[in-house]
Order: sequence, then structure tokens, then C-alpha cells
Amino acid sequence: MRWTDIQDIAIELEEAHPDKDNLNLRFTDLHKWVCALEGFEDDPEKSNEKILEAIQMAWIDERDD
Repeated sequence: MRWTDIQDIAIELEEAHPDKDNLNLRFTDLHKWVCALEGFEDDPEKSNEKILEAIQMAWIDERDD
């Protein structure tokens, strides 16, 4: 996975962290959790606030489904 795989990351985050509050999180924590996902192979330095915000929104949507 890469930073651009927003939906795949959201699914993996929900499976890995179903107990985390994905509405009120710090982007530093989100960044750490994404980088720790199995299959995540992108450069940790290539993320930004816009990408992390998109991942958070997709994760919220994933949980709501």
C-alpha cells in the first residue's frame, strides 16, 4: 500500500484498531498506525495533512458502514 491507497488504508486501520476513536485522533498517531500496517510500503515522509485527513474521513466512513 501507498499513501494514495486511501480506502485500503482505511479498511486496514479499522481491522487493526477497531477500538480507537477515529473521530478525535492526532495525526501523529494516525501517521504511526498507517506506517505500521502490514503491506504499507510507501515513504513515511511523503504524507501530509491533506492525505492524513482523507484517510481519517475514509476510516470514519468505513466504520459507519
